[in-house]
Amino acid sequence: MSWRMFILVFLVLFTFVVFGIKPVLQFFYPIHYSDLIGEYGAALEVDPFLVAAIIQVESSFRPGVVSSKGAVGLMQIMPDTAVWLGQQKGILVQVENLTDPEGNIQLGTLYLDYLMERFPSEYAALAAYNGGQGNVGRWLDEGVWDGSFRTVSQIPFRETRAYVRRVVFTREFYRYIYNHKWEM
Repeated sequence: MSWRMFILVFLVLFTFVVFGIKPVLQFFYPIHYSDLIGEYGAALEVDPFLVAAIIQVESSFRPGVVSSKGAVGLMQIMPDTAVWLGQQKGILVQVENLTDPEGNIQLGTLYLDYLMERFPSEYAALAAYNGGQGNVGRWLDEGVWDGSFRTVSQIPFRETRAYVRRVVFTREFYRYIYNHKWEM
């Protein structure tokens, strides 16, 4: 082992011993926009850790990101979905502003809340967020998937299976390292 590697390992271990593991993990895995996430999560009674996990998985907290399919911003909202949500909720939505963190988190949380009311489980709502409402509705109606996490491997789309698993893992990870950040 080189001296540089030895020093690096020593510093990491020393930091863990002095500060504990959670503050170190929080340093390496920050939740950006936590005030907005907490505000909109609390307003809609949506778990802020779930919102933060979706943002991490969708955009890694980069507000200006646009997917190859056209989804925009932190929560990767499709412009058509944003406009529809705005009409439903009486919010003026300007597609060119979807990269604004506050508006994007508001719309993304509204959409997640809508999906959680429409589908029988949080996992089905997450699958719909990624794979589309029509697809998830069909899978549930046809008995392809029962909407539980236990049977997530039955989701026909590989990307959506992986998405649900990643969001759930990330949420639980955030809950562990930020245990009482948001009390609901």
